[in-house]
Amino acid sequence: MPPLRFRPHHFLCSQGFKGKGYSEAFTQNMARIVVDTLRAPTGDATEIEVVGSLDDICAPCPKRRGNLCQSQEKIEEIDTRHAKALSLRPGDRLTWGQAKARMKSSVKPGDLSQLCKGCQWLDLGLCEAALRDLLQED
Repeated sequence: MPPLRFRPHHFLCSQGFKGKGYSEAFTQNMARIVVDTLRAPTGDATEIEVVGSLDDICAPCPKRRGNLCQSQEKIEEIDTRHAKALSLRPGDRLTWGQAKARMKSSVKPGDLSQLCKGCQWLDLGLCEAALRDLLQED
């Protein structure tokens, strides 16, 4: 199976996913990736390749404009902050288990207010709650 392709901010987005999205197709795709793959019993072994542009999560997004996002500048800023915080570069490969360990060691409660600044989902608190849950795991 080829690795999942993730842009940097989608690591934390996947951790916080709770069945909401930009459209039905987007939500179904995200659920397939996050719930059916990453949260499956073997999900921690799933390989992910870091990309610097549209990825597997973006594929059905209604904000997608060819190879770019309708909010390209904002998304690039968020990706830059996430890449720095998680020490990610395009071309890096890691498992979901390694990604979760990196999130646990690199992101602390309250960090998302700056890392995710400009994200419309931030105010819902889903990602902050998921981060707290991740930090409490063994």
